Amino acid sequence: MKTILISSDCYLPRWDGIARFLSQLLPELNNEFKIIVAVPDFGKSQKYKNVEEQKFPLIKIQFGDIYLSRVNNKRIKELVSRCDFVFNQTIGPIGRKTIKQASKQNKPIISYVHSIEWELASKGVKYFKTLVRIFVKILVKRLYKKCSLLILPSKEMEDILTVKGIKTKKEVIELGVNTETFKPADKNLAKERLGLKNKFIIGYCGRLSREKDLPTLFNAFLRAKKNQANVKLLIVGDGPAKEELKHPDVILVGAQNNVVPYLQAMDLYVLPSLTETSSLSTMEAMSCEIPVIVTPVGNIKEYVRDRETGLFFPRGDFKSLARKISLLLKNPIMRERLAKAGRQIIQKRHDWKNTAEAIKKRFRKY
Repeated sequence: MKTILISSDCYLPRWDGIARFLSQLLPELNNEFKIIVAVPDFGKSQKYKNVEEQKFPLIKIQFGDIYLSRVNNKRIKELVSRCDFVFNQTIGPIGRKTIKQASKQNKPIISYVHSIEWELASKGVKYFKTLVRIFVKILVKRLYKKCSLLILPSKEMEDILTVKGIKTKKEVIELGVNTETFKPADKNLAKERLGLKNKFIIGYCGRLSREKDLPTLFNAFLRAKKNQANVKLLIVGDGPAKEELKHPDVILVGAQNNVVPYLQAMDLYVLPSLTETSSLSTMEAMSCEIPVIVTPVGNIKEYVRDRETGLFFPRGDFKSLARKISLLLKNPIMRERLAKAGRQIIQKRHDWKNTAEAIKKRFRKY
């Protein structure tokens, strides 16, 4: 049985797109491979059968919503020596040192590129955005050139990396959603269970960081809900932006291990992000048959089609977003049409079973 070392600077119990990706992938792999995960120590996390956790302590320095770990080189060297190949998720301290050590030991390195790292880093900090962008871009190019294979969630991302001079072999495996878990439910009952009976719920689920641009959603919500006491904004997630969102009509529930009950209670989902790749949270909302309003970033445009499976609004334009929210507030027929079409496209093109099988098929070749 082959041993995989999975390196990531994001992990449970800190929920984000990468942590959710790994939470779905690990149970798919552990019957076929031995797994070691090298990850930050965010605290007690869910345990997976046949998965050995190697956690590294966090340092006090933090950049926006970006956390850094104190990585022991000797320990990384030993972990790499025990594996047949590395499956990397990030280019933070853990990912960077794992890639470098695996390269020294001539171990195959597969990286799943979850985001355009220099876009994410520059939009996630408050100051020195240009400097951060340049530095991260140089770092990413050096590290990805050491990899044997880059797995990408979209053809668009493949083209971006190729244009930037990264010649490493690439393969597109689109992200998927477990459509049997993320499914529609009786909305009135879902709301009642959360104490939101007879409320119209506008929702967001994810990290509350700068690049997610929650102030745009907040301002649009206040503009759209004027004179409508039954409209609430439900925010599922945690991060530095939560202080800016405090309001009597905003429900902040923090990070949740199970987001499905919250999604099922939403009447409308909004993604205001400045940068994304696939946006797993949007796909999960669509799979739960919720109409979505999103910014047309990353490869979201491949599954959200304006006025067919969702609505678009320009990044940072809270007035446009408010108009789109108002449109769906007043139009239940349109909401239902977009919601049903959205779930259908996720079932057809982004089912998790296809993602998991494609990744396992690739791993078997190493």
